[in-house]
Amino acid sequence: MSPRSVTHILTGTRIRERRLALSRRQADIARAAGISPAYLNLIEHNRRPVGEDLVARLAEVLEVPAEELASGREEARMAALREAAARAPSGKDPAPELEQAPELLARFPGWAGTLIATSRRADALERQLVNLSDRMTQDPYLLTTLHEVLSAVTSLRSTASILVEEGELPEEWRHRFHANLAEDSLRLSTTAQALVAYLDSFETEEGIYTPQEEVEAWMAAGTPPIEEAADLATDAARALARDHLLRMRAERAALPDSTLGGASEAGDPLRIAARLRAPLDLVMRRLAALRPPGFEEVGLLVCDGSGTLTLRRPAPGFPLSHPGDACPLWPLYRALATPQTAISARVRVPEGREFDTISYATRSQPEGIEGPLLTQAQMLILPAAGAPDAPGRVIEIGASCRICPRSDCPARREPSILSPHRAIGGL
Repeated sequence: MSPRSVTHILTGTRIRERRLALSRRQADIARAAGISPAYLNLIEHNRRPVGEDLVARLAEVLEVPAEELASGREEARMAALREAAARAPSGKDPAPELEQAPELLARFPGWAGTLIATSRRADALERQLVNLSDRMTQDPYLLTTLHEVLSAVTSLRSTASILVEEGELPEEWRHRFHANLAEDSLRLSTTAQALVAYLDSFETEEGIYTPQEEVEAWMAAGTPPIEEAADLATDAARALARDHLLRMRAERAALPDSTLGGASEAGDPLRIAARLRAPLDLVMRRLAALRPPGFEEVGLLVCDGSGTLTLRRPAPGFPLSHPGDACPLWPLYRALATPQTAISARVRVPEGREFDTISYATRSQPEGIEGPLLTQAQMLILPAAGAPDAPGRVIEIGASCRICPRSDCPARREPSILSPHRAIGGL
């Protein structure tokens, strides 16, 4: 790690404060600076380094001298030392002497830099471990695509064996087997191309691993016309994106931007829904999509009746796992048991930040009285406003059991891969 990369600890905070002072949206700033909104969000929350060139571009967009964003190198190194101390595992060894950090930095800058770099490297390896673990165990698209490749190869081999081993075949059967070879070859070629494009996406900066995550990152960058969904890497992602945009257009027609923006000063989504005489679930989705004044940092999670997340619009600082895995203590899942009833809850993530949430579930029968009963729940995530109404009623949550550090959680269903007490062989 280069010495200057450590300065992101305070630079991200300064970038966020300047953007909020200008009342600019992350998507607008990111687009002007040539990066994705998802990457800017990581920068603003001090989870990605910021090089000199990117600082210069952001400073130009934010109309501020670059030195003002990148200043405070010694303060940043002090913060990095404190972060390294916080990562030290608790045990028999003495706890780091935080009060001696300034002396360490002043007298032994080389050792301090080595400690900082080692801590950052450990953090990066930890994130890589989480990503690789999720990819190998919880990526249905990868498993399905590999199965399709194996199926096509097996079918080709079987057909070729028949043509070689059976000798002369009737003309009708020979044409049929040749047609099968052509069809299976095309299927294998198409699937292999999709698989290669999907594997290539693993190398992107944002770490997109599934079609749903690819669409979510694409959504975070804005809402382009439907035809631009062709730029996505996989067929599944393009289909998801088109369906999502069609739903968004229908919801925007039902609740226009101007109507929602004019009522957003009410603050409470339930009051907004009552004032507009609109369904609460529609208001919640439109608030997350439009993000009018007062809802600039709102997030939204949507799941189906099985609890599987079908849409994720992250709120800054709210931890999310990959699709297919989530914390069972999220109020989102409580709403599934009490449809048509809004649930308000304050939650606290492992890093200590608190959020206010509103969860709401609906039921429908789109195929009529004889059709299946479908349930959908959604949770609106907002920055915590003031103290909770009922002290002690804050719910401790995480992203998912696999990457949650809370070892004493009563809802834990599997050990965390980040647990210092977990054996290496169990990874």
